Amino acid sequence: MASAVQNNTVSLGTDSIGKLLARYAIPAIIAMASSSLYHIIDSIFIGHGVGGYAIAGMAITLPIMNIASAFGAMVGVGAAARISIRLGEGNKRAAEHILGNAVLLNIVLGIAIMLLFLLFLDPILLFFSGGEAGAETLGYARDFMRVIMFGNIITHLYLGLNEQLRASGYPRKAMYIMILSMVICTILNPLFIFGFGWGVQGSAFATVIAQTICLLIQIHHYTSPKSFLRFKRESFHFKRSIVVNIISIGMAPFLLNVCASFVTRFMNTALLNYGGTGVDDVIQVTAFEEGVGDIYVGAYGIMNRVILLFIMVANGFNQGMQPIVGYNYGAKQYGRVLKALKYTIICATCVTTFAFVIGTFFPEYVAALFVEGGNSAADKAMIEVVTQGLGIAMLVFPFVGFQIVAGGFFQYIGRAPLAMLLSTTRQLLFLLPLLLTLTPKYGAMGAWMSMPLADGAAVLVAGTLLFVQIRKFKRMEREQLFGRNA
Repeated sequence: MASAVQNNTVSLGTDSIGKLLARYAIPAIIAMASSSLYHIIDSIFIGHGVGGYAIAGMAITLPIMNIASAFGAMVGVGAAARISIRLGEGNKRAAEHILGNAVLLNIVLGIAIMLLFLLFLDPILLFFSGGEAGAETLGYARDFMRVIMFGNIITHLYLGLNEQLRASGYPRKAMYIMILSMVICTILNPLFIFGFGWGVQGSAFATVIAQTICLLIQIHHYTSPKSFLRFKRESFHFKRSIVVNIISIGMAPFLLNVCASFVTRFMNTALLNYGGTGVDDVIQVTAFEEGVGDIYVGAYGIMNRVILLFIMVANGFNQGMQPIVGYNYGAKQYGRVLKALKYTIICATCVTTFAFVIGTFFPEYVAALFVEGGNSAADKAMIEVVTQGLGIAMLVFPFVGFQIVAGGFFQYIGRAPLAMLLSTTRQLLFLLPLLLTLTPKYGAMGAWMSMPLADGAAVLVAGTLLFVQIRKFKRMEREQLFGRNA
């Protein structure tokens, strides 16, 4: 088995790019889509089993969970990118040292984040709700996060080791593990929510149990003598250069998640304060005595999950590109690097264009999946808000796939500063100022409009940086050919 996977890693430098992208991207897409689908199914169970305010509570937990997982993504993606480059250089021992350091980092960070968030959970929830959410909404958020945080170290290790599985030549196994996690969660969710009556805590328990089972499978893989990369005792000690390299590359997804979390916080606060105040908002403040802001927050939570599904699929192509680009960049085969980039951009753009069609022409059907329209006036209002907001938020979504791939590409070739820049432009430089400017004036409509405007500006920045990098690679490729002919 190990020799077969070793041949797979070598084929990254010889097989056709289209074939390689299919081999690595399809499992990644299935895995990423299954993970995102689970979050959607989870929201459906909670919406139907607990209610619309429980979905609003989950929306408040989303930025907090993003920050917690940002540290795991920093280690997982950073280590995977470095492993691919080392394998491209033919240095398996260095790749195993990166693997060991990644595990240690995830353990340390997982414990630290768990303790920090559990000790200060109430102030954190109040901060990310803007201090405006109702007591019922905050109660749901608190119940969910207590369980999730106790399993934080498991989440970090599970997600990180799956990234390294994919980078070391096991894309299908990484896919099967993520699908297994989704299946277990999907089975346990209705049992815990409806059968045992545990509500949102049942959903959290289902998540932690599923990830624990999958982590045990991953540990078995990395301790098996049949595996290409394995846990080695000598690799489990911190080496400063490895840690710095992991964090430098992983800082881009870290900043992306952290920025998204703070933007979500300000989005929730803006919707709590100004949702229903704009003349074009479908639900006005006068429609309910209270809770209008919570309805808009819940609607944004639904929109986020739908948008995340398609971003995950685009990221599946991005992750499929990672070992191909990393290996060939390490082997200095720049023409193959550019071809992988081109194919991935085309595929990701097709995905986000399809998402645009769904969000523009069928938003009411998407909204109805999450909330039973006849359950209450609040649930019916939430469907109307999602129907209005989703189409606006996805106005320039066809171009988002390009921006996603560009950001990943700079990570995979080790250009940490540019990767970090692209990770922050959309969220901090564009979306947050637009959100703070437009929402007080136009209500929820201003919040929805800030999203496509930020996407469009971020695409322009990514296109400019990528154009410069492509020209550089083409020049390097010509220099290589000239040297050989000479």
